[in-house]
Amino acid sequence: MDKIFSDKINLLKALAIILVVSGHLEFSLFGMFPPYSFQLALFFFISGMLFKEKYVDDVKTYFLKRVKSLLLPYFGYEIAYIIITFIVFHYSGEFLGEPVNLKNFFITPFLNGHQLLLCAPLWFVPQLFLTLITFLFLMKILRKVPDKYYKLSFFLALGFGAIPFIKYFGNNTYTLMIMKLMFSTFFVYLGYFYVKYIKDNYNIFSTKCFFAVIVFQSFLWLFNRDFDPSHGIGLSYVLVWGRFDDQIIVPVLTAITGIWVSLFTIEILYPYFKEVKFFKQVGDTTYHIMANHTFVMFLITAFICKLLNVEMNVNREFIYGIFDPVQTTYLYFVLVMVVCTYVGVFQKYIWKKITKKD
Repeated sequence: MDKIFSDKINLLKALAIILVVSGHLEFSLFGMFPPYSFQLALFFFISGMLFKEKYVDDVKTYFLKRVKSLLLPYFGYEIAYIIITFIVFHYSGEFLGEPVNLKNFFITPFLNGHQLLLCAPLWFVPQLFLTLITFLFLMKILRKVPDKYYKLSFFLALGFGAIPFIKYFGNNTYTLMIMKLMFSTFFVYLGYFYVKYIKDNYNIFSTKCFFAVIVFQSFLWLFNRDFDPSHGIGLSYVLVWGRFDDQIIVPVLTAITGIWVSLFTIEILYPYFKEVKFFKQVGDTTYHIMANHTFVMFLITAFICKLLNVEMNVNREFIYGIFDPVQTTYLYFVLVMVVCTYVGVFQKYIWKKITKKD
């Protein structure tokens, strides 16, 4: 992997996690793209960009690498947040999660990942693990298909068929798992397809492409209704629970245009941000930011309430709530990004010291 590509990937990861954090604070950095309209699809896309074909012939190595990089840190965080959740319960009387048992520790993470609300955004990690393993086996099965467009058609059918699938068969534990795999695997392949067949062969960031995407997104905006909770979610969707309201293909389309805008943004900003250390650190610590940002939001709110002598109403609906969002949203955003990034840098430093060979 050449350095420029690696640096751009890192900045793209930084942008993706910034979009996740801003989405949980209910604002969007890209005005035509509401929170939850493409951010998670972007992470799946990035995973596809990084996929190496050599692992099609070495499934065991790939599986073990993904266990080490995704699942082991996940369960480490789960243990830590069980302890934190009990501490919060001691002081608030509200247990922010599901009962602690073997099922919720080992199984629930692969179903919905919301067994512990203070680190609920980490639901994405087991889903990514399942998606990447599924993608590997699909690539192994399809390796003898000679035409790249046949493969693309197969994954397009998965992506655009995911929402009709769950609407037809109903939303239950099993259909929800299948739908998420269909949806996410498509975007992993899209990232792989982009790097292998498009990145170095076509200029998709021309002025014409820019205006075409903006015009297309303006038409998609006609389907947007998330100006008020009573209107529905429109361009946004909630993948973890399979909530798409009455949309069928719009969530997939707005995810694709959102990914293009993200790639375009990195192309524009790369010369200016490639040497900015903080953004490199954000890209390097996306896992830790994903794990900790909800809890840091919680701590900021607790501190403000204590400072102002205001009672803090701790409950399940409160987790994504912040103190006086009209005035404090952007302060939360800056504090969360800075604190989570440097906590992540520290965690990586400590882990490196612990695992360093003599």
